[in-house]
Amino acid sequence: MTEAPISMGRRERNKRAKLERIVAAASALFAERGADDVTTQQIADAADIGTGTLFLYAKTKGELLLLVQNAHYEEALERGRAAADGIGDPVDALMAIIRPVVECNRVQVDNGRTYLREMVFGDPTEPRHAEALEIALRTESALAAVIARRPEISEADAAVLARVASSVMFLTMAAGVNATADTETLLADIRTQISVLTRRGE
Repeated sequence: MTEAPISMGRRERNKRAKLERIVAAASALFAERGADDVTTQQIADAADIGTGTLFLYAKTKGELLLLVQNAHYEEALERGRAAADGIGDPVDALMAIIRPVVECNRVQVDNGRTYLREMVFGDPTEPRHAEALEIALRTESALAAVIARRPEISEADAAVLARVASSVMFLTMAAGVNATADTETLLADIRTQISVLTRRGE
């Protein structure tokens, strides 16, 4: 009677271990060559699994990219939120959240831009796409919390301004004209736009 829970635990551990291998393999290959130049077979080989097993975790290469980038974006957002907690100036605090997200996106520019396209145009009911959209919503919430520190701005208005700030960040990263821009140039552009938003009520 005690064997079923132990067996279930082992299966879950095996699934987690495979997922970790897939993420590690895809992350390394995407960073080295770019997602467009990597095949699912190469990822499966690097993760030491069959392609059939790989497709249980992600059905397409786009979903694999989402799987990898979602993990990186989660980490970037948490770093940004932690950094913003100790910053009083609202623009500096907003940029503390935004900076690691932008840096994450620009590790491999084509991957970052493809990820944003997948997030926006992918099927929102697919788990990896849904997770990406949820991360975007949590980014907005983190920005709104900073904006709402100003007593003259209501929580409702802070949420709207955070949506605009988030859109500024994602559009600046995704824009074709910025494909060759360096990270600091993008961050300076975003900061200029964010500074205008935070003047509301002054």
